[in-house]
Amino acid sequence: MAETLWGKGQPLDAAIHAFTVGDDPVVDLSLVPHDALGSAAHARMLAHVGLLAPDAASSLVAALHALHDEARAGRFTIRPEQEDGHTALEAALVERTGEAGKRIHLARSRNDQVLLALRLFMREELLALGARTAELAGTFLDFAQAHADLPLPGYTHLRRAMPSTFGLWGMAFAEGLLEELEALKGVWGRLDRCPLGAAAGFGVPLPIDREYVARLLGFSRVQRSPIDAQDSRGRHEAALLTWACSVAGTLEKWLWDVQLYSMDEFGFLALPDAFTTGSSIMPQKKNPDVVELARGRCRELRGLAHQVEAVAGGLPSSYHRDFQLLKRPTLQALTSAKALLEVLSRLVPALKVNAEKARAACDDTLYAAHHAYALVAKGQPFRDAYREVGRQLNDGSFQPDRGALTATHLGGAGNLGLATAREELNDARDWLTRTHAQQAEAAARVWAP
Repeated sequence: MAETLWGKGQPLDAAIHAFTVGDDPVVDLSLVPHDALGSAAHARMLAHVGLLAPDAASSLVAALHALHDEARAGRFTIRPEQEDGHTALEAALVERTGEAGKRIHLARSRNDQVLLALRLFMREELLALGARTAELAGTFLDFAQAHADLPLPGYTHLRRAMPSTFGLWGMAFAEGLLEELEALKGVWGRLDRCPLGAAAGFGVPLPIDREYVARLLGFSRVQRSPIDAQDSRGRHEAALLTWACSVAGTLEKWLWDVQLYSMDEFGFLALPDAFTTGSSIMPQKKNPDVVELARGRCRELRGLAHQVEAVAGGLPSSYHRDFQLLKRPTLQALTSAKALLEVLSRLVPALKVNAEKARAACDDTLYAAHHAYALVAKGQPFRDAYREVGRQLNDGSFQPDRGALTATHLGGAGNLGLATAREELNDARDWLTRTHAQQAEAAARVWAP
């Protein structure tokens, strides 16, 4: 068995090794590029404070850059006996740089090493999710604008309630996603703290420069308390996944609506054939599997977020090996969330609207509240008008003026606020683009010869 980073020459029971390693050799492959970047920044910091010779640091950075690129291209492997990505990365460094590779772990622990790799990974994933969320919000805005005035029954309790439009319906989900893009900045702020230098949770008795490495990697600040750095394992994963679940909660409602409105009994919407699947027994079926699976992904995300909270909860402070079990559900959830956002960005513009069926479903009863307000405009107290309309509905004499009291206020069917929403979307996109560029510039600083 290859020597582990913590090995002291004593044998380890094979079953214990397999149990403690778990699926890290597979899961850690996603973290190796970020581990390589963080390790390169660490090497530069060691040289900056005089704990590593400049030529050794340069050799390490060059080797780590190559390993980073290999990992991004899927050419890096972690053998089961190597335990995790950290061991595999250090072994590769020793193989390529000799004595310099043996010096990379000075002034750090695997604990803050994985914290940094995860922090860099989650920041990258959050920006990617933000970009996909912004793209999807744009498709909803386009849908709302294209169908702004098409009638659609508004429902409460799954019963017809008041007149609405496809524009008002589409705008709801655009606005929900715009709110999530605002909230994303708060999640970013939580991840924008560099944990490197916390070591095992109590710092190191060496003159390291934590602020230097934080600036180098594009963090705005250092996570000051080394104990809190370890305590934040699970806390930050949960914050990121909670945000993703909130995005999914908005989309789940839309998916439910699409499932209902595309039923034959409604017929307001239709999915193109290319977005449906068939039955192995019923030739006529065109099943909305993409809608159902996307809806299931929303619930799957909540389950994975709960798993992260369950594993991280109920522990005392500082580091515990339980945290190893946080990586797989976090990575799985982020992969699922990206797939969900990507497929819905294709589905929204592909929906076909059946305006005739939707218009036919907008019967007179939808205008009951409007008629009550028309009576109020003539001087009746609202409660009397309400009862008068109720009486007319019961005795069959109800004949509303469908054009009365058209809603033109902001957020009404006649004023969706599209221009303001597009400004907000552009602001969110600008922030995402700017932040992504800052991170790319930080990586370029680390990799510079």
